[in-house]
Amino acid sequence: MSSTQDIKRGVVILYKNDPHIVTEFEHIMPGKGSAFVRTKLKNIKSGKVLENTFKVGEKIDVVDLEKRRVQFLYSAGDVYSFMDNGTYEQFEVGKEILSGFERFLKEGSDIILLFSDGVPINSEFPKKVTFKVVEADPGVRGDTASGRVTKEVTLEGGLKIRAPLFIKEGESIVINTETGEYVERSTE
Repeated sequence: MSSTQDIKRGVVILYKNDPHIVTEFEHIMPGKGSAFVRTKLKNIKSGKVLENTFKVGEKIDVVDLEKRRVQFLYSAGDVYSFMDNGTYEQFEVGKEILSGFERFLKEGSDIILLFSDGVPINSEFPKKVTFKVVEADPGVRGDTASGRVTKEVTLEGGLKIRAPLFIKEGESIVINTETGEYVERSTE
């Protein structure tokens, strides 16, 4: 058993029999009354976010999560197959575990899966990923005069994003996985 002193961003606690990750917290010491910790908790299984207040010193259950680096192999519908890079064990996870980041998966890419009692419950994606541009219309001289500074490009895996006019087919670009936006040309 832990106490509210152990609450910080990124810690996973058991709340109402479900694992929740602390996304925000604030220790508050009012002039009157006892101190408390105000938190925002995200249910790892359902993705729902809720706010909760804990009294200082209240006992909480901190969940020990195991992080494993895994390699994406392939997908079949909403089921995604991965291989543990350490043990070479293969397993499948549902789309809900990937939290909307599945569009940034490409064959052979690595991510982190979080396991609780041997069962994958959440994922961590790198902040930036590199993709090859497979389709891009050529930028036309004078496009910037009309206010157009980006164009739609298609990346390997079928992902479509907006990129600057100078990006050409065959180039590799870096994408921010949190926003889904172009970051820069890749040097790879």
